[in-house]
Amino acid sequence: MKYERFEDLPVWQTTVELALKVYHLTRDRFFHQPGDLLDQLRRSSLSVSQNVAEGFERGSTAELLAFLYIARGSAGETRSALCFTERFPEAAHLKSQISDCRALAESCSRQIRAWADDLQNCDIKGQRHLNEQSRRQYQEHQRAEAFQRQLDDIIRRARPQDYPETEPRE
Repeated sequence: MKYERFEDLPVWQTTVELALKVYHLTRDRFFHQPGDLLDQLRRSSLSVSQNVAEGFERGSTAELLAFLYIARGSAGETRSALCFTERFPEAAHLKSQISDCRALAESCSRQIRAWADDLQNCDIKGQRHLNEQSRRQYQEHQRAEAFQRQLDDIIRRARPQDYPETEPRE
């Protein structure tokens, strides 16, 4: 599936959910004391979605990857601040909310990592680098690979004895 807007990316939607939950959590009285914890937690959680969006809009795979790793770092920073918070006895009443936010931050991190891994193996340098000729070449390559997969599948079905691992098991 091809996404035209960062708002449509499932990972971006998850990262926004993280920021919303963190903002809701930090409305609690525990966070309204001297120190930078409230601001740091809010900034790091919001940074995750912001970096996914900025990387997506840059138009090059290399820049997108760089921003995805920054976003992943911000997800880690958010988790770290949440771990720090839950060590305070005064925050015990927030244990469930903190746990939910930590799980969501971990999910963001995993999703971003999976996307980054896929991008590292991608032949396209990004939208910014595509021209009509390179688009055509890429599409032809994709069609050729799909055709080869179809041929392989036809051959497997025609000669199952040569492919014992594809035979149905009883």
